[in-house]
Amino acid sequence: MLRVFNTLGRRIELFEPVRPDCVYIYVCGPTVYDYTHIGHARTYVAFDVIKRYLKLVGYNVFHVQNITDIDDKIIKRAQEEGRDWREVSETYTKDYLESLSKLNLKVDIHPRVTEHIAEIIQFIQVLLEKGHAYVAPSGSVYFDVNSYERYGELSGRNVKELWGQEQDFVKEKRNPYDFALWKAAKPGEPWWNSPWGPGRPGWHIECSTMSSRYLNELFDIHGGGSDLIFPHHENERAQSEAALGKQPWVKYWLHTGMLTVNGEKMSKSLGNIVSLKDLFTNWRPEILRLWLVTVHYRSVVDFSEEVLQQAQRNYERLTGSAQLLRDLLRKGEYTYRLSDEGIRILQKLNEIRNGFHTSMSDDFNTSKAFSYVYELTSLVYTKILEKPEATVVLRAYALMEYFNEILGVLDKQFAETPPLPFDQLVDLIVEMRKKLRQSRNYELADWIREQMLKLGVKLYDKGEETRWQLI
Repeated sequence: MLRVFNTLGRRIELFEPVRPDCVYIYVCGPTVYDYTHIGHARTYVAFDVIKRYLKLVGYNVFHVQNITDIDDKIIKRAQEEGRDWREVSETYTKDYLESLSKLNLKVDIHPRVTEHIAEIIQFIQVLLEKGHAYVAPSGSVYFDVNSYERYGELSGRNVKELWGQEQDFVKEKRNPYDFALWKAAKPGEPWWNSPWGPGRPGWHIECSTMSSRYLNELFDIHGGGSDLIFPHHENERAQSEAALGKQPWVKYWLHTGMLTVNGEKMSKSLGNIVSLKDLFTNWRPEILRLWLVTVHYRSVVDFSEEVLQQAQRNYERLTGSAQLLRDLLRKGEYTYRLSDEGIRILQKLNEIRNGFHTSMSDDFNTSKAFSYVYELTSLVYTKILEKPEATVVLRAYALMEYFNEILGVLDKQFAETPPLPFDQLVDLIVEMRKKLRQSRNYELADWIREQMLKLGVKLYDKGEETRWQLI
């Protein structure tokens, strides 16, 4: 049975989707005014893992992740750089999508705010008709927080003194904690026509509108970083349940823990924001993904060069063990007899698989689950390679491929097996290099190794013998 921690109520609950045919997930995506950074990746990878595990245990999953392509921050960035706001949003949307691709993340649909203005206006009109919103003299529209009696339950802020909101047009609000659904146009800013005059959507209303459009009026999982619980998700919940008349509007609220950098909160003022664009110049995306996969999604995690170095060692161990199993199968270096020791190893492999599932079913505990993946690689190096038996090798290889459905970092290793001439060619180059080393032509031998690495083939020397693997 799968159990998840629901932020609403702050308790572990049995996961039972709203509909038997599909699990519907909405994750708050980026406001595209700057490059995608490590904090974004922390959340996006976490929910990719959640989606992958749900699929692994048999659910169909539909995953929506929005793009906020109009916002105060985008407008400010455009003004600072003397660019059109659309150019700014498109630049950083492209960076975001490229970052997802490098991290092996797939989202079913990326709705953009500017493509849903009509639906947003319609949603606001429903709130006005039901008495949950009001039009201010400026033409801005605000949500009346007092009209929704369950406000504060998601964040745990149960007293009005804790309901501070953005301060725009604070004098025209009925209450200082009311929040904007529609912002009246200011000089020089982009705007759209509405029944209340020219303006643009507030931040919170967009997610309510797009999630209900693509995931129906009641769906399973709403996710995002813990920094979004208040006010963003609190406001989303209030306006959505008020407009749709659904309680709950979302069944499970899941939030990722905070990410720090070398022990400090990531912020522009500290100058420690780590963009993925810069990070990928020195580290393979698989290394970053593996690190993020192997930390529990709710834990506070600290980014440093040291954690990536450890992730690289883990990655090399994974790719190495997968390649060794692949080589045994490719070359037929195994026996068909199943010994008593082979039977014990098969039993151990079943225990490893069961332990992995037990961990993942406990609120997607990837940290614990990865310990079983590591146990599998240890078994490969210490037991399976020693006396390879066909049934054991095949089972270990299949189990590693199975785990990669969650890890998502070994796709190259489990892609369609390269045709035999490729393997023969690499083996020939390795043999040529061996002769160069024997003749002490180390400079040329090292050059060959470097060039092979650039082509995605890593060579490992152990004495006079050399093994190779795809990376």
